[in-house]
Amino acid sequence: MIRKLIDAPRRAVGVTVLLILAGVVILTIRAEGNDRQPVPVSAAGQFSAERAVTHLDRFATEPRPLGSPASDRAEDYIAAEMRSAGFSVEIQHAVGSRGSTGLASFGRVDNVIATLPGRAATGTALLSAHYDSAAMGPGVSDDGAAIAAMLEVGRLISADGGLRNNLVLLFTDGEEDGLLGAEAFVREHPLAREGGVVLNWEARGVSGPSLMFETSSGNEELVSLFTDAVPDPRGDSSMVEIYRKLPNDTDFSELSGAGFIGLNFAYIEESSYYHTAGDSLANLDRRSLQHHGENMLSLTRTLGAADLPTLRSDQDATYFRLGALTITYSNALVWPLSALAVGLVAALAVLARRRRSASAPRMTLAVLSAALPLAASIVLGQALWSLLVTLRPGYELMGGLLHRPQLYQAALAALAATGLLVWYLLLRDRLGPAALSIGALTWPAALGVVCAAVAPGASFLFALPTVFAASGALLALLPVRWAWWPAACLVLGLSASAVLLPVMTHNLFNGIGLAFGGAPAVCLTLFGFMLLPAAELLLPAQAIRNRAAIAAPSIVATLAIISVGAGLITDAADAQHPRRSHLAYVLDADTGLAHWVSGERHPTAWTREHVTGHDISSLPPGYARGPLWTGRAEPITVEGPRLEVRHRDRDTVTMHVDSPRSATSLTLRVDHPIDLASASAPGGTPVTVAVTGVRANTWPGEIRFRDLPPEGVDITVRTPGAHRIRVTVIDETRDITDAPGFRPRPEHTVASTREDGDLIAVARTYEL
Repeated sequence: MIRKLIDAPRRAVGVTVLLILAGVVILTIRAEGNDRQPVPVSAAGQFSAERAVTHLDRFATEPRPLGSPASDRAEDYIAAEMRSAGFSVEIQHAVGSRGSTGLASFGRVDNVIATLPGRAATGTALLSAHYDSAAMGPGVSDDGAAIAAMLEVGRLISADGGLRNNLVLLFTDGEEDGLLGAEAFVREHPLAREGGVVLNWEARGVSGPSLMFETSSGNEELVSLFTDAVPDPRGDSSMVEIYRKLPNDTDFSELSGAGFIGLNFAYIEESSYYHTAGDSLANLDRRSLQHHGENMLSLTRTLGAADLPTLRSDQDATYFRLGALTITYSNALVWPLSALAVGLVAALAVLARRRRSASAPRMTLAVLSAALPLAASIVLGQALWSLLVTLRPGYELMGGLLHRPQLYQAALAALAATGLLVWYLLLRDRLGPAALSIGALTWPAALGVVCAAVAPGASFLFALPTVFAASGALLALLPVRWAWWPAACLVLGLSASAVLLPVMTHNLFNGIGLAFGGAPAVCLTLFGFMLLPAAELLLPAQAIRNRAAIAAPSIVATLAIISVGAGLITDAADAQHPRRSHLAYVLDADTGLAHWVSGERHPTAWTREHVTGHDISSLPPGYARGPLWTGRAEPITVEGPRLEVRHRDRDTVTMHVDSPRSATSLTLRVDHPIDLASASAPGGTPVTVAVTGVRANTWPGEIRFRDLPPEGVDITVRTPGAHRIRVTVIDETRDITDAPGFRPRPEHTVASTREDGDLIAVARTYEL
């Protein structure tokens, strides 16, 4: 193919091909953006983001953590709105629970459950979102926008006269503390035992399109319904596969685990504001709320009229977008497509060998050596993040989700290109361009096979670009008497990769940020593999001996350095793009000593006004969790939390704990591993969870109780084989501004997302 292209003006062809592919990439990324314009308040019968915003003005102007007065006001507002819309409303009072590594979490939750019976129901359609927020911000997007959308959709459905099927709107409490409300609903409520189809709504940023990023297993019918019902469906099956393998959870995890089938949605752009004060009404992109609400209304109406039992399937589907077109096919086609990709690459290899443009040993060496630029992209991606954290330590608390990451993303792309160019130019004359192109194409073909085995919904990302690229190459070799025929085949063959791989890179940047920069860097390198035939057209015949060609990697690497420098200048902290800080006031009630405590590795200037060093010897036993900065603080006069043993049976102890200063949050740290814990509020039934593993960087066992009642709670814990234990009880209040000596944050600094920050913690240790 490369030699045949010599008949056309070589460099003109190369420039044309690359410009066309660049245009495809740009148009595709633009098409993936969100252009849903907010519908005005006056619009009838359709979802209006401007109407929904009026709800946010009522309940999402301040943080709503579990058990807070703001949470109670939000609960009352939601219940009143649903009653006025004609729904039957129930408040489920329960204790939610969750077990995780070394940790048992409990909390009193108030789920708002609004029901509208169907006219001839075949089942229940359930909409779910959580009305609590993280303690550090008002949670307008996470998850206030979904709550506002549900209120509007509920009103519109009721105005329509209801649905054929039952409709339940579940407004859960305590999601941020471990899916506590959803867990309590699943464990205790009769509606959960009936099952149905659930649509869960979330956000991990403040803008972007509403993505369908997770499904229950056997999603083929649901995906078909989604793509038919929604006017602008977004998301693809690779997101489903990735999310299923991540440790992240939403309420959807509890509901789908209880037998519901369904879909999970979120918008994820500008995620630097996630779980901070920046998740505010001022930063909310109304277009995201509009897209959320349009999807919600369309799907609710469709599910409301559907025969719900027919939506269960034993097969998943692959789905993705090619521009404005949504492609869907059964996962039964995944293996045949993967095999086709491998077969087409093999056909190219056989043809190249027959035409003496590449030998088998050279192609084998090309395949093996192509691992080098892939590995280099991972190393360089992670090295870039390490460099950024070194140069700008505040980035560490942001977890790679930066306010203005575009220049750093450009630097990452330049680094990936540098590694690819070095590999290609060093081996081009030794192995030949045909061998290198075929060797590079082998990797996405192989990844398609690997994904077919372990993540079928993601196989299309690699198999389809390989099928198109190899087919284009084979077509280019046909004896067609048109000088531009090979170039046309090349463009068509590479268009699939230009559509799919940059979008995947874009989603990875939005979803995981720069802290795991190696992942998007690998996608960029794979895209570069596809472009090798087009790039070859720009190179002189003896590229390795041509200074201009040799200079190319140096130029690209220089662009990476320039991009990093420019990023450091443009991404300076200001009021709209603040840096994060972590601080707590900790009093040991046993010793009377108080300290400022920060988990920042490199404290901000504001944090350094409170902390002075790393001495943790005077902190309460078991309090330290990882490396900390500390500073002496003026003690306050309060009584510490109380613990009274109620019953003991060898390695199992039941204790009553409460807070004389009426704290609403309680943490117990235990100096031995725990495998079982239970909690009960006054008059309630004990709720038990199993615990596996141990907590890292602190005492091995931990129990949390949120929304602590004034009377306290009973907690039972089992520490296998340990008949004597130490327990540090910490009660927590989010009033650090009242601590003596606290200095207000400057406007360019906000609280970090750590759950143990911005609070007054009072601890007392007990020997049991």
